[in-house]
Amino acid sequence: MSANTSRQPPGAGRLPSDTGQATPSADNAHVAGTRAAIDTSGRPPRRFWSARRIPAALAALLSAAAIGLLLYDVVSVRAGQSAMRWRRRLAEELSTRPLDDIWMIVGAALAMTLGLWLFILAVTPGRRRLLPMRQPTGTPGTQEVRAGLDRRAAALILRDRAMQVPGVQSAQVAVGHRKIKARAQAHFRDLEEVRTDLNHTLGEAVTGLGLTRPPTLSVHVRRPKKG
Repeated sequence: MSANTSRQPPGAGRLPSDTGQATPSADNAHVAGTRAAIDTSGRPPRRFWSARRIPAALAALLSAAAIGLLLYDVVSVRAGQSAMRWRRRLAEELSTRPLDDIWMIVGAALAMTLGLWLFILAVTPGRRRLLPMRQPTGTPGTQEVRAGLDRRAAALILRDRAMQVPGVQSAQVAVGHRKIKARAQAHFRDLEEVRTDLNHTLGEAVTGLGLTRPPTLSVHVRRPKKG
């Protein structure tokens, strides 16, 4: 069972920290409460796996159509009828063309590419927009619940916190699975002071999100362009 967060506008109401929801904290007390409410058992984080319904359905339909057509032709031959023209042509081409023929190489490359694509879809989790969150502790019935935070929602929360730093005129935040890149423009105050405040504020906000593996934070501050 997965619970995904929806996008909320900046400044939306905060939820209590003991529910394990991903909400930014405004002070150190809230951050401490969030740390106490989440599971710190050290278990490895688990990604959300996509069902891959569309690729699975397409692969199943194409395989069923090809196998069904081949079986129909084999049954027709066993019943005394001649084989279909396409199968006779295919058998002739495969038996006469050398292995270094360009069409043999192209066909093998396409088959290998398709197989590799299906293999990658089977062994990778997908759903890269969701960041897995830690499970809450001390609440009955939450052991089976898994929560995820949308990366765009996390970026909106962090951008809202960045805009609260004095001196920040505009901010852009990109949230990835391993790294968070924050870029801000400061129209007053020293750039190093603004960068220090941003690192502190965004670091607290990232901790308050309650992610299983918080991404590393990278902050860049510059002056707005003149003119």
